[in-house]
Amino acid sequence: MSAHILAFAGSTRKGSWNGKLLAVAAAGAREAGAEVNLVDLSDYPMPIFNEDDEAAGGLPESVLAFRALMKQADGFLIASPEYNSSFSALLKNTIDWATRPHESEQPLECFRGKAAALVAASPGYFGGYRGLQQVRYVLGNIGVVVLPDMFSLPKAHEAFDAQGTLINEAQREQAMNIGRQLAEFCARR
Repeated sequence: MSAHILAFAGSTRKGSWNGKLLAVAAAGAREAGAEVNLVDLSDYPMPIFNEDDEAAGGLPESVLAFRALMKQADGFLIASPEYNSSFSALLKNTIDWATRPHESEQPLECFRGKAAALVAASPGYFGGYRGLQQVRYVLGNIGVVVLPDMFSLPKAHEAFDAQGTLINEAQREQAMNIGRQLAEFCARR
């Protein structure tokens, strides 16, 4: 049985380095036999989470649609930009909305029992690694098995060619291997 992986980046910027890196890791997952649904969070615009708004109007349609994708997936491939030594507000807001219970669901149904693999790209020296540590902590706290290997890409502004290909072959292989590991882990479960 092949794994079903939902892949998304915590950045919606056109030409996002994390989006490009995510595509490389997703290619590795596909190479390992996984079905990968690579989505752009800009297609699921979510307001800043506020319990008062939720109480007044329920979960927004964009949240319900994204949560449906999450529930179908065996695992998540997540690319996280690093802003000021932490992960993006977009990614945190997406996680916060997805944790909200809906109708007869079990608590944290979108997350519990799922696996995740993490990558990051940043122009800085650490390549987004500090933010990945925080994403790992949050996901682990809500029931996700986060694979031990992560990949962070430093100097991301210099790492891709004009077609969005990761130039360094060793880095490309490392990123693809993260996707492969997730696909193989999910397929064994």
